[in-house]
Amino acid sequence: MGKRVSSDEMQNIFKILQKSYDVYGPKIYQGTGCFSDTDVVRYGLLNSWEEIVWNQKSDYSFKEVLLPISETILYFTENEMKTADGAARQRLIFLKSCDFHALKRLDDMYLKNGAEDYYYRRMRENTVFAVMGCKESGKNCFCVSMGTNRCEEYDMYIFQDENGCYMELKCRELEELLWDYGQNVQEKPIFVENNEVHVEVPEKLPNIIHQDSMWQEYGSRCIGCGRCNFVCPTCTCFTMQDIFYKDNPKAGERRRVWASCQVDGYSDIAGGHSFRQSQGERMRFKVLHKISDHKKRFGYHMCVGCGRCENVCPEYISYIACLQKLKEKEGK
Repeated sequence: MGKRVSSDEMQNIFKILQKSYDVYGPKIYQGTGCFSDTDVVRYGLLNSWEEIVWNQKSDYSFKEVLLPISETILYFTENEMKTADGAARQRLIFLKSCDFHALKRLDDMYLKNGAEDYYYRRMRENTVFAVMGCKESGKNCFCVSMGTNRCEEYDMYIFQDENGCYMELKCRELEELLWDYGQNVQEKPIFVENNEVHVEVPEKLPNIIHQDSMWQEYGSRCIGCGRCNFVCPTCTCFTMQDIFYKDNPKAGERRRVWASCQVDGYSDIAGGHSFRQSQGERMRFKVLHKISDHKKRFGYHMCVGCGRCENVCPEYISYIACLQKLKEKEGK
């Protein structure tokens, strides 16, 4: 059973949420797009209910709320070290179903991939998630093909239409805060059931697919900017940077900073050796990780079908077309 709330009630509900949480969601940043006088939709701290963007896919994923692009993890002097403090307040993040499925992939990498990541765990346990129902599929979305168009294990579900909002609460904290609002109704969550794009992900690639000549096609086109990694909700690679203060070079901080497997130098190691030297090899690594290697370990694909990498590539390299090529080579 859920709740049907009016638009005016949602204003009050948002203010109540703000008292207990820092509320994040997709919002418009005017004039900050890649081209002159264009806007961008990305996740940020919300100041009002009206700021939430419902009818457009965010250009960037929710990932940067949980995993800042540059995050200080500790401070040091020549004699001691101090772990950086976590967020002062709990967070609530409004996100779409595909991004909520991406959260499970982030958990795999940071919590089930050997030693647990302390910093990710700290933020993860201090965050609740509100899934936003999609009215229609976004550009280049193929969440239905990936099975990420629907979800159930959210803390809150909300869908906005012309009659207000339909809301479901599964988190005890949120129930205690919001249960007195709205009218009980027998409605069901609404999710996208069809995409304009249909993708068949290959399940039985030949063992020598990494040697296929198709990867060479991307060598001359990809410029190694890494934008596909940075908008992807499931990419988790990072590098470490030690920053020494100018006023005291014996003190500083260590930062965890996003990195990209598509950028030149990412796979370099001591001695001058590099595991993947061409852009074609890097493209191969990324794609096979998303739709093959991760599934061998965890039982499901890493890719959630958000289509952001398709939208953001400055060279118009189609990730979807790459998957279609791999499908044609299946079983050969």
